[in-house]
Amino acid sequence: MYKQFESKLADIEKQILTFWEEDKTFLRSVEERPSDNPFVFFEGPPTANGRPGIHHVVSRTIKDAVCRLKTMQGFRVERKAGWDTHGLPVEIEVEKMLGLDGKDQVIDYGIAEFCEQCRTSVWKYKQDWDELTRRMGYWIDLEHPYITYTNDYIESVWWILKEFWKKGLIYQGFKILPYCPHCETPLSGHEVSLGYQEVKDPSIYVKARIIGQDNTYFLVWTTTPWTLISNVALALHPEVNYVKVGHKDQYLILAEERLSVLEGAYEIVERFKGKQLLHLDYEPFFTFVTPDKRGHYTLPGDFVTTTDGSGIVHIAPAFGEDDYQLGQKFDLPIIHPVDKSGKFIDAITPWAGRFVKDADVDIMVDLKHRGILYRSEKITHSYPHCWRCKSPLLYYARKSWYIKTTAIKDKLIANNQKINWYPKEVGSGRFGEWLNNNIDWALSRDRFWGTPLPIWTCRSCDHQECIGSIAELTEKGVDVDPKLDLHKPTVDNVLLRCSQCNDLMQRAPEVIDCWFDSGSMPVAQWHYPFENKEIFAKKFPADFICEGVDQTRGWFYSLLVIGTFLFDQPTYKTCVVNDLILDKDGKKMSKSVGNTVDPFRLMEKHGADVLRWYLLSVSPPWLPTKFDEEGVIEVSRKFFGTLTNTYSFFAMYANIDQFEYAAEKRIAPADRAEIDRWILSELNSLTSQVNEFLQNYDLTKAVRAIADFTVDDLSNWYVRRCRRRFWKSEMGLDKLAAFQTLHECLSIICRLAAPVAPFLSEAIYRNLKQDQNHNPNSVHLTSYPCCQDTILDFVDENLIKRMNLVRRIVELGRSIRNDVGIRVRQPLQTLYIKAADEQWPQLLKGMENLIVEELNVKSISFVTDEGELMSLTAEPVFKKLGPKFGKVVNQAAEAVRSFSEKEIKNILRNGGERLVIDGHEAMIVQDDIIVKSVNKPGIAAAVDGDLTAALSTEVSEELLFEGLAREFVNRVQNMRKDAGLEVTDRIIIHYQATKQMAAAIEKQATFIKNETLAAAIVTDLTAGGFQKEWSIDDHSVVVVILKTE
Repeated sequence: MYKQFESKLADIEKQILTFWEEDKTFLRSVEERPSDNPFVFFEGPPTANGRPGIHHVVSRTIKDAVCRLKTMQGFRVERKAGWDTHGLPVEIEVEKMLGLDGKDQVIDYGIAEFCEQCRTSVWKYKQDWDELTRRMGYWIDLEHPYITYTNDYIESVWWILKEFWKKGLIYQGFKILPYCPHCETPLSGHEVSLGYQEVKDPSIYVKARIIGQDNTYFLVWTTTPWTLISNVALALHPEVNYVKVGHKDQYLILAEERLSVLEGAYEIVERFKGKQLLHLDYEPFFTFVTPDKRGHYTLPGDFVTTTDGSGIVHIAPAFGEDDYQLGQKFDLPIIHPVDKSGKFIDAITPWAGRFVKDADVDIMVDLKHRGILYRSEKITHSYPHCWRCKSPLLYYARKSWYIKTTAIKDKLIANNQKINWYPKEVGSGRFGEWLNNNIDWALSRDRFWGTPLPIWTCRSCDHQECIGSIAELTEKGVDVDPKLDLHKPTVDNVLLRCSQCNDLMQRAPEVIDCWFDSGSMPVAQWHYPFENKEIFAKKFPADFICEGVDQTRGWFYSLLVIGTFLFDQPTYKTCVVNDLILDKDGKKMSKSVGNTVDPFRLMEKHGADVLRWYLLSVSPPWLPTKFDEEGVIEVSRKFFGTLTNTYSFFAMYANIDQFEYAAEKRIAPADRAEIDRWILSELNSLTSQVNEFLQNYDLTKAVRAIADFTVDDLSNWYVRRCRRRFWKSEMGLDKLAAFQTLHECLSIICRLAAPVAPFLSEAIYRNLKQDQNHNPNSVHLTSYPCCQDTILDFVDENLIKRMNLVRRIVELGRSIRNDVGIRVRQPLQTLYIKAADEQWPQLLKGMENLIVEELNVKSISFVTDEGELMSLTAEPVFKKLGPKFGKVVNQAAEAVRSFSEKEIKNILRNGGERLVIDGHEAMIVQDDIIVKSVNKPGIAAAVDGDLTAALSTEVSEELLFEGLAREFVNRVQNMRKDAGLEVTDRIIIHYQATKQMAAAIEKQATFIKNETLAAAIVTDLTAGGFQKEWSIDDHSVVVVILKTE
């Protein structure tokens, strides 16, 4: 017996989860594939100190689908889970939990205690992550994960750093760095790219008085008023044209192209090139800090533009990259009056202790009181914020440790070109441009919980060493316990003996960027090179990775840098990038806004399969997805509802007839009915198409193709057209062929859909399999369908072409019925077809009955001219006719309206028709008229490209009676269903109806009996039975049905 589905999808999925766990299906799917045919997948490590969300479901769906697919294609796909356990995300959560604010409070709390809290915190939501993984069917090894805080993992990371060190690619530099004042640590460029926000900032123009020139000022623009306290120079482009203008009783100097920023009248007094204005001294904006060398004069700057501002740039070398480089070039002083928390130091007396950006308004007020604020306004722009704590970043000149990635920039670019990116635009655009503009990686972080930077410096001679292993640390350290925890503060207490002067060496206090941790996972997950060298050799590089677009400059970058440096090859061969999940209005999801969705609730309500399928079908994953639960419901209803109903239809009739699929009794496709051969041909075509899509990682096109086949081809056409074959009482060869064909279609669909919809595919597969032990007991242990499979051994392209034409004609015919308001149940006399191709009648030969039955017509007639179906009329286009006929344009318009069909066709086919009106002669061409078609009387026609079809709309009494009988049959069938009758139960029909309705029932009695399994139709009502009253067109009818033996 074939099991029927009696539970909702979510409950079916829970049954399948139990089966997988008891059967160890995931483990078997790996171990039953040959070890010498691997497909290598790297899992990007999440952090488990935050709850998983819907955005995690989409990337995990892609990863799981690809890995399941490759498994079914015969690859051994081992999937090792991983956990990212270091860095700012963890520290910030712990600070919040402990009520701490800033590094100083962490130190007061105790670094050891704080790090222990971090170690515990990373597992806060592990149970939620594990449950999401299990519930959505994401197959990955959670029992043997890599964890970035373990000593083994850190030791491998240290080995990688030592390799960089040995090549001279790690150095300490003093540069402008993006700096988070709350976290009190610098950030790397890829971290900065993760945190841009749209903000409103001041945009001010200030005046710098030129020393030695009466009442003359440089007009200077800035969006960071707080940095004016550190100003030491002004930059002008040497080749830009500048002007001196008389304006409001003063003289201002600015770029000529920026005169539009002035408010009110002005007069140009003098013109200069920028190079003529260099080395002029001006009065400082503020004098809180006295420079230790010459400052406050003008300098050349090629970076100065005239696209905004005044063409004169204020220079504060402590707070800007261009500023810093100019300061180095001209030996400018550096004024840095800001502490590690982003607050002004005591020397800045009016605003001491205030966060610099919070002081902007008061600084502007001070400038205004002193008469040097020319104008101020607000601008909205994108400004970098800390990717974890959301504080606005500042750009500081400070010491930090760097990896010299610019030394391998060309190799990074070359290796990136070897990667298959989906979509390509990410690799060549966003990621490629990032590599082209590569800067050295700011490696160190002034924080606590992370992989310690393994660099020790001698207290006496400044000799430095980088440690690459625990063994080396034990060997060179002073009384080192080889089992020590490699984290702060324990590792901070380890001293080395200097090989140069024999004094003690102290470790640099910083930890490293946690992105370096995650980028090290291909190596560190195996504790390479200290063990597992053979395993690593087989599992590098990855064949496939997938994460969100936010990882472009994060994990994708760190992986590529480390793989390129260590092994001179890309770390991954293929990268699929999914974009953001937005709400249905296209807004970013946020807890504070309240527009997030709970994946657990969605899976419980709709099923994990439905959610997975929706996320891949609604739009390509590399485009932003507007998540709408109504779309999830639509997927559930349309695809999953259709698939389960189609299976249920098969199971019901297969159980009635005790059908069992036996390969040895398979009827050859060539010996089956034409419609069987057609659906098998379409199934072959679908399989080929889906394999091609998946080869290119286009899961969206693949799932859409599977859904379209299931809904349109299999359910709405094949099953609906074949119902009567399943209803037959005897099991002849035709009925057997129908059962075999539908069984084969369902089997292939399950295998095609299994990677994306693993649960329902499994349930239907196992139901279809019955107790056939020669087949694997899980769909995920079968092979992925390909056109060489036994079931897919038949294809007739000409038959597909013929059936497509039939369905196209039927679709157009249905649209005509809709347009004129005639239901399909009402028979019509004739369908007319204007064949664009003379081969059409031959193509349709033998299939006419399909069209006749689908459109409920008595005959088909081919015509050679649309004129037999519709008339053509012409309407004038006045703006075209006006220039040709002038004052007589109205007479010309009337003449156009009276054109015969012959004249209109002459215009359309031969280029024009000559028209003479009161001596005005002109050629009427196609652009001069609008051609309209009008149906001939008793005909309704429509055009679809090269296909013209029409239906006769006159209904005779005989046709009317037949239509009423069909409506009557429909109501009785609905009553059978509502009464809970079995499909094989026979009935007696009692009815009472209007005169015309009764006449139709009487005349069509035989048809009605056959369709409804009625033993008799009686013209009076009876007590008992199942009764309903219906209105059919203008006729009322009361019907009672009684089950009979």
